[in-house]
Amino acid sequence: MPPAHTGAPVIAGASTSPFPDPTRVPSSPAAPAAPEAREPGRPGYRRMSLALFAAGLATFALLYSTQALLPAISDGFGVTAGQASWTVSAATGALALFVLPLSALSERFGRTRMMTWSMAVAVGVSLLVPFAPSLEWLVVLRAVQGAAIAGIPASAMAYLAEEVKPKALIGAIGLFVAGNSIGGMSGRLVTGWAAQLGGWRVGLLTVGLMSLVCAVAFLALLPRARFFRPASLNPRAVGRTVAGHLRDPLLLRLYGIGALFMTVFGAVYTVIGYRLVDEPFSLGQGVVGSIFLVYLVGTVSSAAAGRLVGRTGRRGALYLAVTTTALGLLCSLADSLPLILAGLVLITAGFFAGHAVASAAVSRTARTGRAQASALYQSAYYLGSSAGGTLGALAYHAAGWEATVGIALLAVLGVVSITLYGSHAARAERRTAVPAAVAR
Repeated sequence: MPPAHTGAPVIAGASTSPFPDPTRVPSSPAAPAAPEAREPGRPGYRRMSLALFAAGLATFALLYSTQALLPAISDGFGVTAGQASWTVSAATGALALFVLPLSALSERFGRTRMMTWSMAVAVGVSLLVPFAPSLEWLVVLRAVQGAAIAGIPASAMAYLAEEVKPKALIGAIGLFVAGNSIGGMSGRLVTGWAAQLGGWRVGLLTVGLMSLVCAVAFLALLPRARFFRPASLNPRAVGRTVAGHLRDPLLLRLYGIGALFMTVFGAVYTVIGYRLVDEPFSLGQGVVGSIFLVYLVGTVSSAAAGRLVGRTGRRGALYLAVTTTALGLLCSLADSLPLILAGLVLITAGFFAGHAVASAAVSRTARTGRAQASALYQSAYYLGSSAGGTLGALAYHAAGWEATVGIALLAVLGVVSITLYGSHAARAERRTAVPAAVAR
């Protein structure tokens, strides 16, 4: 008799035996390939670089949008250089205060989300800044803007450290810093010429609209994060992470180097506009804004920082950066416009190279809590900017450009001292490690 029908369909070519075939390997769906970290030539790397370049451009254009306009703001409100400099220092100081808590939020909610919201608020405030009715209101709005911008730099550094292969990290961060330098240049250039045509309020409105375009490009280009893993928002855990970073001698040295480099940069670029509109130069606001074209040198030096470290080592690159900066400061003392421009070129090249080397070293040194490590660097960096801008303006008001250069040279000496101490500490550590290895 034929076997009873069980109701199950019979597939042609399939075994009808009730016993499993021991030689048959069960099939399973192929597992999706794990994503690879990005590097030059890989999919998404170019989009990521362009997106963060646009973010860096908008960040620096907004952050320092009033710097080239300080003489015009002084005239408009009838205030001194020191008082007007607070429109810069309030933004950088607020950034320094808020970068750490916002970086902690990025650990919970994501790097891309934090950068997106920060960009939206900063650009929104930039469209209100030109209508400030008094210096006090202008300073308050600039502080709010700086606090919003705080969510971008540390989150961007952490995003790159997570998404980019280690060997390509310095180059990727260098491109982000290059965006900063282009933003700093274009923001000052645009505001300077727009202010000459329509006043400082028109200048600020123009840079706000330019940053709006950058924000749209950022949102359209940025690839989603593939390696971010949200962490719980535990204040005690964040405190322990921060405390651990502050106990790390190498990170502390890097934070000090970033702060001192930015003290030089803040002092020089906050005050240079006043010097060039005064006698014997008497330059117009648009021409003073064009001086910031030397930021292009910073774009080149920051992007080349990775190759420089490969040839000379991190400390060798820092020594070269501080030597270049010091030579530029000395050149700027001359009452000759070509020598002043040459000095600004050297200062800018040295600063951006040093900043790129130090910030990349922070990302590579921190094994955990990279966002907090980058945030601490950014805090030190922008506190240095606030201190440099305020002290440089006060020194200029009291004793002229020579006093401003004196403040900057003291900061350069501080970078040299920290780097020399780091070299000594590294040699001592190697001498201690050799006997220990022999003993084992």
